[in-house]
Amino acid sequence: MTKNEQKDEDNSRKPVNSYIKYSSIGFQMIATIGITTFIGYKIDASMHHQTQWVTAVLALIGVFISLYLVINSLKD
Repeated sequence: MTKNEQKDEDNSRKPVNSYIKYSSIGFQMIATIGITTFIGYKIDASMHHQTQWVTAVLALIGVFISLYLVINSLKD
């Protein structure tokens, strides 16, 4: 394989690699927010709260954690 063919192959993989990178960031956000919300829901259910404040607070914490992770991954 010549150097030109190898460069063409590397250039064709770049869009696929960026697609994988950005789609994995989305799944990471969904997982982070979902896990923290589920933990909050279970805490509220076990303590028999009428208003689900723990679920709301942990969901917001999950959003902030996922945004932090997205910002850090985009810096690379």
